[in-house]
Amino acid sequence: MGKVMPVVFFGHGNPMNALQTNVYTESWRQFAQSIPRPKAILVISAHRYIPGTAVTGSPFPKTIHDFRGFPPELYNVTYPAPGSPELAREVQKLLAPLRVSFDEHRGLDHESWSVLCHLFPEADIAVVQLSIDETMGSEFHYETGKLLQPLRDDGILIVGSGNLVHNLHAYAWGIENAQPFDWAVRFEQSARKFMVEGRYRELVSYRSMGNDAKLAVPTPDHFLPLLYILGLRRKNERVSFPVEGIKGGSLSMLSVRIG
Repeated sequence: MGKVMPVVFFGHGNPMNALQTNVYTESWRQFAQSIPRPKAILVISAHRYIPGTAVTGSPFPKTIHDFRGFPPELYNVTYPAPGSPELAREVQKLLAPLRVSFDEHRGLDHESWSVLCHLFPEADIAVVQLSIDETMGSEFHYETGKLLQPLRDDGILIVGSGNLVHNLHAYAWGIENAQPFDWAVRFEQSARKFMVEGRYRELVSYRSMGNDAKLAVPTPDHFLPLLYILGLRRKNERVSFPVEGIKGGSLSMLSVRIG
């Protein structure tokens, strides 16, 4: 058996990161350089939050520009990575008896390609996306992540893409270097402490973390990809945070690496 592939959660932030070089994108690039070349990539993305579990099966997934109001050059970005129907079928098997739809038409949303274009700019590694079932609670998503463990032994990189703190209503639009809200800092610090100490159940039950959690995670879509990644941790594996920072006062760019 070869080296176990690490797993990672990325705070993806603004889709304009796809066009920029900054502290976040440089850290993403450095992460890719620090790991073995993956056979393929499985992404759990906050923007595939639907009633049901589905996996992309197209051999040539299109680039989806699932946003509005950005400069024309961002809509011209393509990430022509191939898909992997074989990996999609393997994910279906690992999650059985859960019903996982095989979606031959869905492409890659920006929470995938805006990060992957910095990790693997050649777009020559197959990418598959797994949806997040919006009808299920956080415990379901944490336990589903555990079932994907065998992929790590087979050279598959599993990526969660979202944001630990994601409150766009409170975001300081147009203000550079806005100070983080106290509640955003407290929630991120608590989450980091729980991750380092292996207290994942505290994060699975994040709604019990009081008003800070209500403000930091007003909707679960951007938080749940992290639970898949935490479910993939093996005993005694190190947890690290290669990317840090809170943008606009209320958007955590924290990345979480396991292994």
